[in-house]
Amino acid sequence: MTQNPKRYTITAALPYTNGPIHIGHLAGVYVPSDIYARYLRLQGKDVAFICGSDEHGVAISMKARKEGITPQEVIDKYDGIIRTSFQDFGISFDNYSRTSAQIHHDTASEFFRKLYDAGKFIEETTEQLYDEEAHQFLADRFVIGTCPKCGNEEAYGDQCEKCGSTLNAPDLINPKSTITGSKPVLKSTKHWFLPLNEYDTFLREWILEGHKNDWKPNVYGQVKSWVDGGLEPRAVTRDLDWGIDVPVEGAEGKKLYVWFDAPIGYISSTKEWAQRVGKNWEDYWKKEDTKLVHFIGKDNIVFHCVIFPAMLKAEGTYILPDNVPANEFLNLEGNKLSTSKNWAVWLHEYLQDFPDKQDALRYALTANAPETKDNDFTWKDFQARNNNELAAIFGNFINRVVVLTHKYYNGIVPTPNEFLEVDEQTLAELKAYPAVISSSIERYRFREALGEMMNVARLGNKYLADEEPWKMIKTDEQRVKTQMYVALQIASALATLCEPFLPFTSAKLCKILNIQSNSWDLEFEHWNVTKAGHQIGEAEILFAQIEDADIQKQLDKLEASKQANKIANMKAEPQKETITFEDFAKVDLRIGTIIEAEKMPKANKLLVLKVDTGIDVRTIVSGIAEHFTPEEVVGKQVTVLVNLAPRALRGVESEGMLLLTNTPEGKLVFVNPASEGVSNGAMIS
Repeated sequence: MTQNPKRYTITAALPYTNGPIHIGHLAGVYVPSDIYARYLRLQGKDVAFICGSDEHGVAISMKARKEGITPQEVIDKYDGIIRTSFQDFGISFDNYSRTSAQIHHDTASEFFRKLYDAGKFIEETTEQLYDEEAHQFLADRFVIGTCPKCGNEEAYGDQCEKCGSTLNAPDLINPKSTITGSKPVLKSTKHWFLPLNEYDTFLREWILEGHKNDWKPNVYGQVKSWVDGGLEPRAVTRDLDWGIDVPVEGAEGKKLYVWFDAPIGYISSTKEWAQRVGKNWEDYWKKEDTKLVHFIGKDNIVFHCVIFPAMLKAEGTYILPDNVPANEFLNLEGNKLSTSKNWAVWLHEYLQDFPDKQDALRYALTANAPETKDNDFTWKDFQARNNNELAAIFGNFINRVVVLTHKYYNGIVPTPNEFLEVDEQTLAELKAYPAVISSSIERYRFREALGEMMNVARLGNKYLADEEPWKMIKTDEQRVKTQMYVALQIASALATLCEPFLPFTSAKLCKILNIQSNSWDLEFEHWNVTKAGHQIGEAEILFAQIEDADIQKQLDKLEASKQANKIANMKAEPQKETITFEDFAKVDLRIGTIIEAEKMPKANKLLVLKVDTGIDVRTIVSGIAEHFTPEEVVGKQVTVLVNLAPRALRGVESEGMLLLTNTPEGKLVFVNPASEGVSNGAMIS
């Protein structure tokens, strides 16, 4: 661990610009990294909080093909959405760049060239899948086929999303190109590889020995599994049409593999920031008194803990990450988040549906953060945390303090009188909280830290509830001055203590109390709290209640996505065995009208129908009672198979069959004639 760092470089995973940001990204990466950066700034630390859009790789090309636009149009569209969402949500990056920027192309090319010139790569000719119709090599995600391990027929060339196995595209059974649908062939191509196996000893010493006690178990365990499984050379170049050109002769048409170029985006973004603010970027990446921390999701652990450190080690002048506090995944309403299935809560849509409620979502995501295991976000839990915790505990305490101060003292902080034991004890507890919360944040336990911050609000509520100044004012006005003074100290401390977690609330609270946020000094005696004689502002609602109708709207939106996915994934039943024309000619289909209907006694699924077929009125028993009431079907024109042999059902002879089908939503519907005016008995041919 870096001891007494002089500066901090904090990176947050570069989001792909093939779609907007959703709550899984926020819970896994951006909210915890922002909490950490804000906390350090409050301590007066030198911080570079770095991020940017990841704009290369197959995901961008696939999105462009799907939407019928160019990769540049894709990245420009989503980079704009993502930037605005982060800004509106209060993610306080010092610099947000993009990997399509020239400074990044130059930085990544220089990095590759230095390793190339130093002989750090190995050159190999391998066979890869090639689409002869599209005249291009296929990146892993442009190949789909049957997983050799579980039989999933829709496995990608790099991973089976059903069983989670890591795959190589040539290993797929019956592979096909997602571009043309044709079967690809194997074709030789030359690429450069980083020999990870040569860094085995380094990684074991640096991580498995050096960080066994301070890295999160989920991170350490995944790295150990990878290293123990045997490291192999990994390609750093690809045959792609979108990305950074490989800067060596003989590499025409080849690009830097996105996993190689993307983490260098942290460095190029830092360069961009340093140029803008007049600092030396190398101080933040090459000095041993700098603490480097990567915030990522668990799907990026290997890249940030094995591959990128090996790249930095190979280059030779960079520091290594002090910690990589990766989170697990956040699910949504019991199901895995999926951008392709629109099973997500998109940040830009949330900000539209819940204006001025950024902190409600920040709070819910932090309180339910997947720090040690996958967790589940539900809209009901979100509502409960806002209404029962933020509003009922935090907001209620502040409101009571401000309202009573205005009622008793016209908004002027009273001069306290004698402090009783309860006052001294309450203030002593308050003074201990900065160090307690700080300890949790320093260990990347943000959920725990948030709980301690809320305990400060609970301390205030308990103090007021026990002391009851609204009753005491009738008998001892001097005592109430001390009570309100103590309560105001808690309120003003909260303005700073909540800032890393709830920055918009902190700003509102500072305005209400007419104060500036403090620096986060562990010695509470140095904090600037409300002094006697200080004029505070008017009361303002910090957290409005979230109504049931607002939550139902979000649940309805998810249900619509679920139904749309069912329709999109609906597959027709395979064709039945071929019949002859003579077979079909035997079938007699007629138009009929249901003239009577009643439920079959003691049978939940059956209706007994009287149907006018145009040639007679006959009884037909149909298993539709769970979908239609007798009243709904009377008068309905239907299609009837009239020459079906009669069959007795529960003692009633059924003389035919009605034609029905299911919608993708599972609703049973009649197969009816499309034109009006068709008479009963009309034949269908």
